[in-house]
Amino acid sequence: MGAGELEPGQLLPPMRELAERLGVNPNTVAAAYRTLRERGVIETAGRRGSRVRATPATTGREFIRVEVPEGVRDVSSGNPDPALLPSLAGVFAAAAEQGDREPVLYGDAPVEPELARLARAELDADGVPEGPVAVTSGSLDAMERVLAAHLRPGDAVAVEDPGWGSLLDLVPALGLRTIPVGVDDEGPLPEDVRRALAGGARALIVTDRAQNPTGAALSATRARALRSVLAEHLEILLIEDDHGHRIVDLPLHPLAGRTHSWAFVRSAAKAYGPDLRLAVLTADPVTLDRVRGRQRLGPGWVSRITQRAVARLWADGAVDTREVAAAYGRRRNALIGALAKRGITAHGRSGMNVWISVPDETGAVARLLQAGWAVAPGARFRMSAPPGIRITVSTLGEDEAGPLAEAVASVLGAGGLRSYV
Repeated sequence: MGAGELEPGQLLPPMRELAERLGVNPNTVAAAYRTLRERGVIETAGRRGSRVRATPATTGREFIRVEVPEGVRDVSSGNPDPALLPSLAGVFAAAAEQGDREPVLYGDAPVEPELARLARAELDADGVPEGPVAVTSGSLDAMERVLAAHLRPGDAVAVEDPGWGSLLDLVPALGLRTIPVGVDDEGPLPEDVRRALAGGARALIVTDRAQNPTGAALSATRARALRSVLAEHLEILLIEDDHGHRIVDLPLHPLAGRTHSWAFVRSAAKAYGPDLRLAVLTADPVTLDRVRGRQRLGPGWVSRITQRAVARLWADGAVDTREVAAAYGRRRNALIGALAKRGITAHGRSGMNVWISVPDETGAVARLLQAGWAVAPGARFRMSAPPGIRITVSTLGEDEAGPLAEAVASVLGAGGLRSYV
C-alpha cells in the first residue's frame, strides 16, 4: 500500500487465503489487518471484506478546499463574523490577575468552579440531564474522548450526511466505521437513524442546532420521533453537539439521557472565538469518569486561565444571543430569499451556513470562482448525500445577497442545470 501497488477501494484477500499465500499463521494476518484498520489505512465492512481506504484517515477533508484568488469574495470558510465576537483582552487580563493571586498547581481541580456553575445552570435550564461537567479543548476533542471511552476499532458510528467534515474525518481516524444518516431542516431523519442502529451502529452523533453544513435544527416534533427510536436501542452511545449555543435563538430539544451512555457538548468557538479551544461536556457518570481519567493521563486539564476568561464572558453577557442570532438570521434569510426569487431552493434554518444542492459540484464551484465567489465544495461534508455547495453567510452583507444569488442562478442555469435543483 505504501508503494502504491494497491489502488484505493481495492478489495483485500480474505485473511485465511492471504495466510496460505504467505505461508504464515492466520492470526498473524488478522493482527496485521487489525493494525492497518486502526491506523485508518483499510476499512472493513463485515462479510463484504476489507478494502483500501480512498484516502488515509489522516488526510483531512479541509484539503478539499478552494484556493481564493485576490479579488474573489470568500464565502467558504465556516468562520463566525469577527465583528460579532467579544473582546478578549479584558477578561484574560482579569483571569491572569486572578491566576497571580491564586496559582493553579498540579493536583488542583481541573474545572474552574464558576465555569462549571454557569454551564450547569444553563444546561439545567435547557433540560439537559443533571450531572457534573468536564472541560475539553473544543467539541471535537470532547467527541474523540467520548468515542474512545466506549468504542473499539471496527465499531460503527451513525453520523449526519451531509455533516461536519472534521467529524467525518475523526471517526475513521479512530478506526471506526461511519454509517450515513440523512438530514433535513429539522435534523436527522428518524427512519435513517432506525436503520443505522438496527444495522449495528454502536453510537449516534446528532447536531442539535446550526448543523454544519445545512443549518438544520432539531424541532420538537423531530426530537420526539428520535427519542422514540432511541427507546428501542438503549445500549447505544449518544453524543449531542450544541456548538450553536449562544448564536441561535431556536430552543434546544435535547435527546440526552434517553440511552444508558450519552454525552452533551457545548463549544465556545462560534460565539466567543475559535482560538479559545474550549468546550463544556456533561455525560452519564461512567462516560464522564472515563473521559476525565484519560484526560488526566494526557494533557491533564484545559488552562484554568482560559476557563476563567470564558466564565467571565458568560457571566458578563458578552454575547447578546438575540442580537447575534438575529444578525446571522438576517444574512441567511436575505440569501435564501434572493435564491428563492430565482427558483433555487436553499437550506439554512439556523447558524451561519446555507446549503444548496447542485447536480455538478465541481463545475458549480469552478464557475462561481470565475464569477468572483469562493464557496465550499460539498465533498468536504458528505458521504453518500447528493452533491452540494456550502455558503457561509457570517460576513455576507445584505446588499451582497442579490449579486451572489444571481451568480448562483447563472451557474446553475448554465446548460440546463437549474432543473436539477
